[in-house]
Amino acid sequence: MISPHAQEGFDTLLIRSLKASLPAAIEHSDICITSEVSELVDQEAVVLTVSSYLFRLMVMIHFKQDRQTTAYMVGSQELAEEGSERPAFHDAIAEYGNLFCGILNRELGSYFPHIGMSTPNFLDGHCLSYIEMLNCSHIQHFAVNVDGAPLFHVSLCVSAYDDLDFEVAEDEASASTGELELF
Repeated sequence: MISPHAQEGFDTLLIRSLKASLPAAIEHSDICITSEVSELVDQEAVVLTVSSYLFRLMVMIHFKQDRQTTAYMVGSQELAEEGSERPAFHDAIAEYGNLFCGILNRELGSYFPHIGMSTPNFLDGHCLSYIEMLNCSHIQHFAVNVDGAPLFHVSLCVSAYDDLDFEVAEDEASASTGELELF
């Protein structure tokens, strides 16, 4: 069972990690919890997991390859030079997922020992229809909006293997980027 404090803690750490990892081109962003997920079935998703002995956390980043998302994630200059948008876009989304989950992994490491992270995998959006079959203890969906328009969505699914209870301090100073972790 995941306590209400722990559920709030997972949500807070996810939002903190999303904010810390957004591309520099994004100046006015808003990340909020959403219950509207029907449109996500038509989108691709990149999936990463963060696991410990006590839980498995799965993060799905749902995206459309539209002009706005491509411009933020890849950058207009790089697209003009490469000629083909699709491989560069998927590489950028996968790299963003790695960065975002790496930050989340470090944040969770402050509360849980022995944390590991997967590599990104791409799924068809219709897989979201089966999310309830995972029997997760906590499922939350987030919208990442830029200038009032949704850029992408994130789904958080946490499966607990034991009782989980922790509280996250509201201090955002612990979220950082650019550190290399070798193991």
